[in-house]
Amino acid sequence: MKPWLKSYPPGVPENISVDDFASVAEVFDTSVTKYSNRPAFSNFGKTISYKELHEYTSQLAAYLKNDLGLKKGDRIAIMMPNLLQNPVAIFAALRAGLVVVNTNPLYTARELKHQLNDSGAETIIIVENFCHVLEKIVAETGVKNIIVTRMGDMLQFPKSAIINLVIKYIKKMVPSYHLPNAVAFKQAIRLGAQHRFETVPCNHDDIAFLQYTGGTTGVSKGAVLTNKNMVANMQQASAWIKNVVNNEPETIITALPLYHIFSLTANCLTFMKHGWLNYLITNPRDINGFVKEIKNLKFAVITGVNTLFNGLLNHPDFKNVDFSKFILALGGGMSVQRAVAQRWQEVTGHTLIEAYGLTETSPAACINPLDMKEFNGMIGLPISSTEVSIQDDEWHELATGEQGEICIRGPQVMQGYWQRPKETAGVLSNDGWLHTGDIGIMDENGYIKIVDRKKDMILVSGFNVFPNEVESVIAGHPDVLEVGVVGRPDEKCGESVMAVIVKKNAELTEDTIKAYCRENLTAYKVPKSIIFVNELPKTNVGKILRREIRDKYVGQ
Repeated sequence: MKPWLKSYPPGVPENISVDDFASVAEVFDTSVTKYSNRPAFSNFGKTISYKELHEYTSQLAAYLKNDLGLKKGDRIAIMMPNLLQNPVAIFAALRAGLVVVNTNPLYTARELKHQLNDSGAETIIIVENFCHVLEKIVAETGVKNIIVTRMGDMLQFPKSAIINLVIKYIKKMVPSYHLPNAVAFKQAIRLGAQHRFETVPCNHDDIAFLQYTGGTTGVSKGAVLTNKNMVANMQQASAWIKNVVNNEPETIITALPLYHIFSLTANCLTFMKHGWLNYLITNPRDINGFVKEIKNLKFAVITGVNTLFNGLLNHPDFKNVDFSKFILALGGGMSVQRAVAQRWQEVTGHTLIEAYGLTETSPAACINPLDMKEFNGMIGLPISSTEVSIQDDEWHELATGEQGEICIRGPQVMQGYWQRPKETAGVLSNDGWLHTGDIGIMDENGYIKIVDRKKDMILVSGFNVFPNEVESVIAGHPDVLEVGVVGRPDEKCGESVMAVIVKKNAELTEDTIKAYCRENLTAYKVPKSIIFVNELPKTNVGKILRREIRDKYVGQ
């Protein structure tokens, strides 16, 4: 029984065909041929066409394959914000048959070291702003090849030189570093241009991405996403949006970083498949600059998380943005708040459509009909070729309207966690159900609502934070006796991190803990609030009870 099918918008199929494309690279090759003269990506005032994108990726892929000798299946880390170099690097790697390891450029040295070693990446493409972090740990990893780019490298001279100089010497955003064997991105492009290149054939079973997500054991783990997973999700998204998205060359605003699975699949891949222009926002936290960039763009689609939409709405000039071509705003990564959705509709005249997915589902799993007249507070309907089951703790399906764990089955579900069979077995059943850890209800029309979270994961502005990782860092401070970490409601971020600590040294302060965390954790994982207590609630065997911590301290 699939009650959601009766609620599908007209023209949306029950199933999609995964066999239309063997790989993401094949989708790319098809698009750059079909849309060669259209604009593909734009950033810092520079736009490159699909034809140019094909040329740049051919050159970089040839360098990776011929000059570095990388083979099909080798892992390559890409560590940069939204710049033109980012899609060039991603598609070059995929065309060379490599496995892309998307890496958050805000990682600390500890986090970067773990991801590089866990993935086995021997090559990294990195923006120079973050090379000082790599320098600290590169000798402790298996990285052999380093390609360094500067922020303005893909721009026209003299703008490229001006931006690079301003960023390095005026804004001082490039800490000094020493990586003597690194090769410049532009040099890699030039060297690769000396070779002839053809896309390395890949099939459905070949891994396309190792997409890292929070780890319940204190370290992040890589979701294994194959070409089949990614092609399936592109096809599923295309089937859902085809009624509102045609193949005219419209513009989509890409503000979420491309290393985030939502932005990667929804914006970079799916809309590339349709020949659209991706307008890359490098620093979406700069709301003033963001609004100034998009004010006169006449864009058609924007994706984001609740905090992004809220930030835009709170800018006084956002109401003056040109919405004459605007057709769709898609919110995911975290719950969309009703108040934000209502304000969005008032300002733009369009419903903010909520979707649901996970890194483990490539990511799209559920979405609301795009022609909804108003926000409904639901995460929507299972997309084409996707089943959703509400199950109990024994993994038995519950009746319609009963509350249980949201489980997903479909061609977009990951193969498992990279080299972590135990954690894989904990979320993937033998018959293909992914257990999400989210508690929800499905109504008689197939719409799903999230009511709680089973696992202790904290969702900060769409990014997963696992308490075990934060606890293990804080527990490493010599003045900490015990620590419990939980999420607390946050008006801006949806949730924020709260640490409840038992001191070993009475002199320990909140500022000391936060400074220690900033050295070892990406900013969104650093506790926003810290409470010192005499003891933590525990079970008889000494396990810290996070739920009791939440009940007792979150309201303080």
